[in-house]
Amino acid sequence: MLETTIAAIRPADEAAMADARELHGRLTKPAGSLGALEELSVRLAGLAGACPPPLPEPAAVAIFAGDHGVHAQGVSPWPQEVTGQMIGNFLAGGAVVNAFARQAGASVTVVDVGVATPLPTGPVDDPAGADRAGSEPAGPDRAGLNPAGPEPAGSEPAVLDPAVPRLVVASVRRGTRDFTVTAALTRDEALAAVQTGIRIADELIDAGAGILLTGDMGIGNTTPAAALIAAFTGADPLDATGRGTGIDDPTYAHKVAVVRSALARHSPDPADPLGVLAAVGGLEHAALAGLILGAAARRTPVLLDGVIAVSAALAAAAFAPAAVGAMVAGHRSAEPGATVALRHLGLDPLIDLGLRLGEGTGALLALPVVTGAVRVLHEVATFDSAGVAEK
Repeated sequence: MLETTIAAIRPADEAAMADARELHGRLTKPAGSLGALEELSVRLAGLAGACPPPLPEPAAVAIFAGDHGVHAQGVSPWPQEVTGQMIGNFLAGGAVVNAFARQAGASVTVVDVGVATPLPTGPVDDPAGADRAGSEPAGPDRAGLNPAGPEPAGSEPAVLDPAVPRLVVASVRRGTRDFTVTAALTRDEALAAVQTGIRIADELIDAGAGILLTGDMGIGNTTPAAALIAAFTGADPLDATGRGTGIDDPTYAHKVAVVRSALARHSPDPADPLGVLAAVGGLEHAALAGLILGAAARRTPVLLDGVIAVSAALAAAAFAPAAVGAMVAGHRSAEPGATVALRHLGLDPLIDLGLRLGEGTGALLALPVVTGAVRVLHEVATFDSAGVAEK
Protein backbone atom coordinates (compact mmCIF):
# COMPACT_ATOMS: atom_id res chain seq x y z
CA MET A 1 0.00 0.00 0.00
CA LEU A 2 2.73 2.49 0.90
CA GLU A 3 4.61 1.94 -2.34
CA THR A 4 1.54 2.37 -4.54
CA THR A 5 0.53 5.49 -2.62
CA ILE A 6 3.97 7.06 -3.08
CA ALA A 7 3.90 6.16 -6.78
CA ALA A 8 0.59 8.01 -7.19
CA ILE A 9 1.96 11.30 -5.82
CA ARG A 10 2.72 13.73 -8.65
CA PRO A 11 4.22 17.22 -8.80
CA ALA A 12 1.96 20.23 -9.08
CA ASP A 13 0.30 20.91 -12.43
CA GLU A 14 2.20 23.90 -13.81
CA ALA A 15 -0.44 24.71 -16.43
CA ALA A 16 -3.20 24.94 -13.81
CA MET A 17 -0.97 27.15 -11.66
CA ALA A 18 -0.30 29.45 -14.61
CA ASP A 19 -4.03 29.64 -15.31
CA ALA A 20 -4.69 30.60 -11.69
CA ARG A 21 -2.08 33.36 -11.79
CA GLU A 22 -3.54 34.65 -15.04
CA LEU A 23 -7.06 34.61 -13.59
CA HIS A 24 -5.91 36.54 -10.52
CA GLY A 25 -4.59 39.19 -12.87
CA ARG A 26 -8.09 39.66 -14.37
CA LEU A 27 -10.10 39.78 -11.13
CA THR A 28 -11.54 43.04 -9.86
CA LYS A 29 -8.77 43.83 -7.41
CA PRO A 30 -5.26 45.22 -7.60
CA ALA A 31 -2.70 42.60 -8.55
CA GLY A 32 -1.24 40.95 -5.48
CA SER A 33 -3.65 42.69 -3.13
CA LEU A 34 -4.64 39.41 -1.44
CA GLY A 35 -1.05 38.63 -0.54
CA ALA A 36 -0.39 35.08 0.55
CA LEU A 37 -3.94 34.02 -0.32
CA GLU A 38 -3.16 34.40 -4.00
CA GLU A 39 -0.18 32.06 -3.91
CA LEU A 40 -2.16 29.61 -1.77
CA SER A 41 -4.93 29.46 -4.35
CA VAL A 42 -2.32 28.97 -7.09
CA ARG A 43 -0.79 26.08 -5.15
CA LEU A 44 -4.21 24.48 -4.68
CA ALA A 45 -4.90 24.81 -8.39
CA GLY A 46 -1.62 23.02 -9.06
CA LEU A 47 -2.57 20.26 -6.65
CA ALA A 48 -6.01 19.76 -8.20
CA GLY A 49 -4.79 20.17 -11.77
CA ALA A 50 -7.63 22.59 -12.41
CA CYS A 51 -8.37 26.29 -12.26
CA PRO A 52 -10.27 27.14 -10.21
CA PRO A 53 -9.58 24.23 -7.87
CA PRO A 54 -12.51 22.60 -6.07
CA LEU A 55 -13.72 24.34 -2.95
CA PRO A 56 -12.05 22.65 0.05
CA GLU A 57 -15.23 21.36 1.61
CA PRO A 58 -16.55 19.51 3.43
CA ALA A 59 -13.70 19.40 5.91
CA ALA A 60 -12.76 16.29 7.88
CA VAL A 61 -10.54 16.30 10.96
CA ALA A 62 -8.65 13.08 11.68
CA ILE A 63 -7.31 12.87 15.25
CA PHE A 64 -4.76 10.07 15.68
CA ALA A 65 -4.11 9.01 19.27
CA GLY A 66 -1.24 7.03 20.75
CA ASP A 67 0.92 6.71 23.83
CA HIS A 68 4.68 6.75 24.30
CA GLY A 69 7.12 4.60 26.21
CA VAL A 70 9.40 7.59 26.69
CA HIS A 71 6.76 8.96 29.07
CA ALA A 72 8.50 6.80 31.69
CA GLN A 73 11.45 9.20 31.50
CA GLY A 74 9.43 11.99 33.12
CA VAL A 75 9.17 14.24 30.06
CA SER A 76 5.57 15.26 30.83
CA PRO A 77 3.83 16.11 34.11
CA TRP A 78 0.53 14.63 32.87
CA PRO A 79 -0.35 10.98 33.56
CA GLN A 80 -0.53 8.73 30.52
CA GLU A 81 -4.16 7.87 31.26
CA VAL A 82 -5.14 11.33 30.03
CA THR A 83 -4.74 10.15 26.42
CA GLY A 84 -7.62 7.70 26.73
CA GLN A 85 -9.65 10.08 28.84
CA MET A 86 -9.34 12.79 26.19
CA ILE A 87 -10.59 10.38 23.54
CA GLY A 88 -13.72 10.07 25.63
CA ASN A 89 -13.93 13.86 25.72
CA PHE A 90 -13.52 14.10 21.94
CA LEU A 91 -16.28 11.57 21.36
CA ALA A 92 -18.56 13.31 23.85
CA GLY A 93 -17.99 16.59 21.97
CA GLY A 94 -16.43 18.41 24.92
CA ALA A 95 -12.93 19.31 23.72
CA VAL A 96 -11.70 22.51 22.10
CA VAL A 97 -11.35 20.71 18.78
CA ASN A 98 -15.06 19.83 18.94
CA ALA A 99 -16.05 23.45 19.55
CA PHE A 100 -13.96 24.65 16.63
CA ALA A 101 -15.15 21.80 14.39
CA ARG A 102 -18.78 22.68 15.09
CA GLN A 103 -18.03 26.27 14.16
CA ALA A 104 -16.42 25.15 10.90
CA GLY A 105 -18.97 22.43 10.09
CA ALA A 106 -16.17 19.85 10.04
CA SER A 107 -16.52 16.18 10.91
CA VAL A 108 -14.27 14.64 13.57
CA THR A 109 -12.84 11.13 13.29
CA VAL A 110 -10.80 9.84 16.23
CA VAL A 111 -8.40 6.99 15.44
CA ASP A 112 -6.97 4.89 18.27
CA VAL A 113 -3.72 3.84 16.67
CA GLY A 114 -1.90 2.99 19.89
CA VAL A 115 -3.45 4.14 23.16
CA ALA A 116 -1.91 2.37 26.15
CA THR A 117 -4.84 2.44 28.56
CA PRO A 118 -8.41 1.19 28.09
CA LEU A 119 -10.94 3.74 26.96
CA PRO A 120 -13.66 4.63 29.49
CA THR A 121 -16.27 2.12 28.29
CA GLY A 122 -14.04 -0.91 28.74
CA PRO A 123 -12.63 -3.57 26.39
CA VAL A 124 -14.17 -5.08 23.29
CA ASP A 125 -12.86 -7.66 20.85
CA ASP A 126 -10.03 -6.38 18.70
CA PRO A 127 -11.39 -5.77 15.18
CA ALA A 128 -9.61 -7.38 12.28
CA GLY A 129 -9.78 -4.42 9.91
CA ALA A 130 -6.33 -2.95 10.57
CA ASP A 131 -3.09 -4.56 9.44
CA ARG A 132 -1.12 -5.84 12.41
CA ALA A 133 2.62 -5.90 12.72
CA GLY A 134 2.40 -9.21 14.55
CA SER A 135 5.49 -8.81 16.71
CA GLU A 136 3.52 -8.33 19.92
CA PRO A 137 -0.18 -8.83 20.58
CA ALA A 138 -1.91 -5.50 21.00
CA GLY A 139 -4.45 -6.97 23.37
CA PRO A 140 -8.13 -6.10 23.30
CA ASP A 141 -8.92 -2.70 21.90
CA ARG A 142 -11.47 -0.34 23.31
CA ALA A 143 -15.14 0.28 22.68
CA GLY A 144 -16.27 3.51 21.13
CA LEU A 145 -18.36 6.12 22.82
CA ASN A 146 -20.14 7.15 19.65
CA PRO A 147 -23.59 5.63 19.03
CA ALA A 148 -22.37 3.38 16.24
CA GLY A 149 -19.50 1.94 18.29
CA PRO A 150 -15.88 1.57 17.14
CA GLU A 151 -14.95 0.85 13.55
CA PRO A 152 -11.82 -0.89 12.31
CA ALA A 153 -10.06 1.15 9.63
CA GLY A 154 -11.61 0.42 6.27
CA SER A 155 -14.44 -1.71 7.66
CA GLU A 156 -17.36 0.47 6.56
CA PRO A 157 -17.75 3.62 4.45
CA ALA A 158 -17.14 6.72 6.52
CA VAL A 159 -19.96 9.20 7.06
CA LEU A 160 -18.92 12.84 7.40
CA ASP A 161 -21.34 13.91 10.11
CA PRO A 162 -20.29 17.16 11.83
CA ALA A 163 -22.74 16.42 14.66
CA VAL A 164 -21.37 12.99 15.69
CA PRO A 165 -17.66 12.35 16.31
CA ARG A 166 -16.62 8.89 15.14
CA LEU A 167 -14.16 6.42 16.65
CA VAL A 168 -12.01 4.11 14.55
CA VAL A 169 -10.14 1.39 16.44
CA ALA A 170 -6.93 0.57 14.58
CA SER A 171 -4.45 -0.09 17.37
CA VAL A 172 -1.08 -1.36 16.22
CA ARG A 173 0.19 -1.82 19.79
CA ARG A 174 -0.58 -0.29 23.17
CA GLY A 175 1.90 2.55 23.02
CA THR A 176 5.46 2.68 21.77
CA ARG A 177 8.53 1.37 23.57
CA ASP A 178 10.85 3.73 25.44
CA PHE A 179 13.21 4.97 22.73
CA THR A 180 15.89 5.78 25.28
CA VAL A 181 16.22 2.01 25.74
CA THR A 182 15.32 0.54 22.35
CA ALA A 183 13.59 1.51 19.13
CA ALA A 184 10.10 2.91 19.73
CA LEU A 185 8.62 0.60 17.08
CA THR A 186 9.64 -2.19 14.79
CA ARG A 187 9.67 -1.34 11.10
CA ASP A 188 6.57 -3.49 10.62
CA GLU A 189 4.74 -1.62 13.37
CA ALA A 190 5.72 1.75 11.90
CA LEU A 191 4.56 0.57 8.48
CA ALA A 192 1.24 -0.62 9.91
CA ALA A 193 0.65 2.82 11.43
CA VAL A 194 1.56 4.62 8.19
CA GLN A 195 -0.81 2.38 6.27
CA THR A 196 -3.57 3.07 8.78
CA GLY A 197 -3.19 6.78 8.01
CA ILE A 198 -3.37 6.10 4.28
CA ARG A 199 -6.56 4.07 4.74
CA ILE A 200 -8.17 6.80 6.81
CA ALA A 201 -7.32 9.37 4.13
CA ASP A 202 -8.90 7.20 1.44
CA GLU A 203 -11.94 6.55 3.63
CA LEU A 204 -12.59 10.24 4.32
CA ILE A 205 -12.00 11.33 0.73
CA ASP A 206 -14.26 8.55 -0.56
CA ALA A 207 -16.93 9.88 1.82
CA GLY A 208 -16.67 13.25 0.10
CA ALA A 209 -14.12 15.22 2.11
CA GLY A 210 -12.62 18.09 0.11
CA ILE A 211 -9.86 18.79 2.64
CA LEU A 212 -8.33 16.80 5.49
CA LEU A 213 -7.20 18.39 8.75
CA THR A 214 -4.63 16.76 10.99
CA GLY A 215 -5.28 16.18 14.69
CA ASP A 216 -3.38 14.35 17.40
CA MET A 217 -3.58 13.22 21.00
CA GLY A 218 -0.89 11.55 23.06
CA ILE A 219 0.62 12.52 26.39
CA GLY A 220 4.36 12.99 25.86
CA ASN A 221 4.12 13.17 22.08
CA THR A 222 6.09 16.40 21.71
CA THR A 223 9.21 14.46 22.75
CA PRO A 224 9.15 12.10 19.74
CA ALA A 225 8.08 15.06 17.60
CA ALA A 226 11.25 16.90 18.64
CA ALA A 227 13.33 13.81 17.89
CA LEU A 228 11.75 13.47 14.44
CA ILE A 229 12.30 17.15 13.65
CA ALA A 230 15.94 16.99 14.70
CA ALA A 231 16.47 13.76 12.74
CA PHE A 232 14.93 15.02 9.50
CA THR A 233 16.27 18.59 9.56
CA GLY A 234 19.60 18.16 11.31
CA ALA A 235 18.59 20.76 13.90
CA ASP A 236 20.11 20.65 17.35
CA PRO A 237 17.71 19.02 19.84
CA LEU A 238 17.74 22.25 21.88
CA ASP A 239 16.22 24.09 18.90
CA ALA A 240 13.73 21.32 18.11
CA THR A 241 12.42 20.71 21.62
CA GLY A 242 9.75 22.75 23.37
CA ARG A 243 7.89 22.69 26.65
CA GLY A 244 4.87 20.71 25.42
CA THR A 245 1.96 20.96 27.83
CA GLY A 246 4.04 23.17 30.10
CA ILE A 247 7.12 22.01 32.02
CA ASP A 248 9.54 23.76 34.33
CA ASP A 249 13.16 24.51 33.51
CA PRO A 250 14.70 21.35 35.02
CA THR A 251 12.17 19.12 33.26
CA TYR A 252 12.78 20.97 29.99
CA ALA A 253 16.55 20.47 30.28
CA HIS A 254 15.91 16.78 30.97
CA LYS A 255 13.60 16.52 27.96
CA VAL A 256 16.26 18.00 25.66
CA ALA A 257 18.78 15.53 27.07
CA VAL A 258 16.36 12.64 26.47
CA VAL A 259 15.94 13.66 22.81
CA ARG A 260 19.69 14.11 22.39
CA SER A 261 20.38 10.71 23.95
CA ALA A 262 17.83 8.94 21.73
CA LEU A 263 19.30 10.43 18.57
CA ALA A 264 22.80 9.42 19.64
CA ARG A 265 21.63 5.88 20.43
CA HIS A 266 19.76 5.27 17.17
CA SER A 267 21.51 7.55 14.63
CA PRO A 268 18.35 7.67 12.50
CA ASP A 269 18.96 8.16 8.77
CA PRO A 270 16.67 10.83 7.25
CA ALA A 271 16.94 9.03 3.91
CA ASP A 272 15.10 6.11 5.55
CA PRO A 273 11.87 7.71 6.83
CA LEU A 274 10.33 4.43 7.93
CA GLY A 275 13.45 3.71 9.97
CA VAL A 276 13.30 7.17 11.56
CA LEU A 277 9.65 6.70 12.52
CA ALA A 278 10.45 3.28 13.98
CA ALA A 279 13.45 4.48 15.96
CA VAL A 280 12.13 7.66 17.56
CA GLY A 281 8.58 8.28 16.33
CA GLY A 282 5.12 7.65 17.69
CA LEU A 283 2.22 5.69 16.29
CA GLU A 284 0.21 8.88 15.79
CA HIS A 285 3.17 10.53 14.03
CA ALA A 286 3.47 7.60 11.64
CA ALA A 287 -0.27 7.51 11.00
CA LEU A 288 -0.32 11.25 10.32
CA ALA A 289 2.50 10.80 7.80
CA GLY A 290 0.32 8.19 6.11
CA LEU A 291 -2.70 10.50 6.13
CA ILE A 292 -0.64 13.20 4.40
CA LEU A 293 0.67 10.76 1.81
CA GLY A 294 -2.83 9.41 1.19
CA ALA A 295 -4.20 12.91 0.69
CA ALA A 296 -1.36 13.83 -1.68
CA ALA A 297 -1.95 10.69 -3.74
CA ARG A 298 -5.61 11.69 -4.08
CA ARG A 299 -4.66 15.32 -4.90
CA THR A 300 -6.58 16.52 -1.86
CA PRO A 301 -5.21 19.30 0.36
CA VAL A 302 -4.25 18.47 3.92
CA LEU A 303 -4.25 21.31 6.45
CA LEU A 304 -1.51 20.79 9.01
CA ASP A 305 -2.00 21.59 12.67
CA GLY A 306 0.88 22.02 15.11
CA VAL A 307 4.24 20.50 15.95
CA ILE A 308 3.06 16.87 15.88
CA ALA A 309 1.62 17.33 12.41
CA VAL A 310 4.65 19.11 10.98
CA SER A 311 7.00 16.47 12.41
CA ALA A 312 4.89 13.87 10.59
CA ALA A 313 4.92 16.05 7.48
CA LEU A 314 8.72 15.84 7.47
CA ALA A 315 8.43 12.06 7.32
CA ALA A 316 5.85 12.28 4.52
CA ALA A 317 8.13 14.60 2.54
CA ALA A 318 11.03 12.18 3.03
CA PHE A 319 8.88 9.38 1.60
CA ALA A 320 7.68 11.54 -1.32
CA PRO A 321 9.03 15.09 -1.78
CA ALA A 322 6.11 16.01 -4.05
CA ALA A 323 3.74 15.42 -1.12
CA VAL A 324 4.63 18.92 0.10
CA GLY A 325 2.39 20.19 -2.70
CA ALA A 326 -0.65 18.90 -0.80
CA MET A 327 0.37 20.47 2.51
CA VAL A 328 -1.00 23.75 3.86
CA ALA A 329 0.49 25.00 7.12
CA GLY A 330 -2.46 26.01 9.25
CA HIS A 331 -0.60 27.84 11.99
CA ARG A 332 2.76 28.37 13.65
CA SER A 333 2.80 26.41 16.87
CA ALA A 334 4.46 27.97 19.89
CA GLU A 335 6.65 24.87 20.01
CA PRO A 336 10.02 25.94 18.50
CA GLY A 337 10.42 22.74 16.54
CA ALA A 338 7.37 23.64 14.46
CA THR A 339 9.14 26.68 13.00
CA VAL A 340 12.23 24.56 12.29
CA ALA A 341 10.10 21.98 10.48
CA LEU A 342 8.06 24.51 8.50
CA ARG A 343 11.23 26.23 7.34
CA HIS A 344 12.62 22.89 6.18
CA LEU A 345 9.40 22.14 4.28
CA GLY A 346 9.29 25.62 2.76
CA LEU A 347 5.80 26.29 4.16
CA ASP A 348 4.52 29.56 5.57
CA PRO A 349 1.83 29.28 8.27
CA LEU A 350 -1.48 31.02 7.67
CA ILE A 351 -1.98 32.21 11.25
CA ASP A 352 0.24 32.75 14.28
CA LEU A 353 -1.68 32.93 17.56
CA GLY A 354 0.77 31.30 19.96
CA LEU A 355 -1.26 28.07 20.03
CA ARG A 356 0.20 24.83 21.38
CA LEU A 357 -2.84 22.70 22.12
CA GLY A 358 -2.79 20.27 19.22
CA GLU A 359 -5.96 18.23 18.56
CA GLY A 360 -6.38 19.99 15.19
CA THR A 361 -7.40 23.30 16.75
CA GLY A 362 -5.04 25.56 14.82
CA ALA A 363 -5.88 23.87 11.54
CA LEU A 364 -9.59 24.43 12.13
CA LEU A 365 -9.05 28.12 12.85
CA ALA A 366 -7.09 28.42 9.58
CA LEU A 367 -9.71 26.58 7.52
CA PRO A 368 -11.75 29.69 6.56
CA VAL A 369 -8.58 31.26 5.19
CA VAL A 370 -8.03 28.30 2.86
CA THR A 371 -11.67 28.29 1.77
CA GLY A 372 -11.57 32.04 1.14
CA ALA A 373 -8.46 31.73 -1.02
CA VAL A 374 -10.24 29.28 -3.32
CA ARG A 375 -13.60 31.02 -3.25
CA VAL A 376 -12.01 34.14 -4.73
CA LEU A 377 -11.21 32.23 -7.91
CA HIS A 378 -14.77 30.88 -8.10
CA GLU A 379 -16.80 33.97 -7.31
CA VAL A 380 -14.96 37.25 -7.88
CA ALA A 381 -15.81 38.96 -11.16
CA THR A 382 -13.21 39.81 -13.79
CA PHE A 383 -12.74 43.39 -14.95
CA ASP A 384 -14.36 42.52 -18.28
CA SER A 385 -17.42 40.76 -16.83
CA ALA A 386 -18.04 43.48 -14.25
CA GLY A 387 -17.48 46.38 -16.61
CA VAL A 388 -14.78 47.81 -14.32
CA ALA A 389 -12.02 49.79 -15.93
CA GLU A 390 -8.46 48.61 -15.43
CA LYS A 391 -5.62 50.95 -14.67
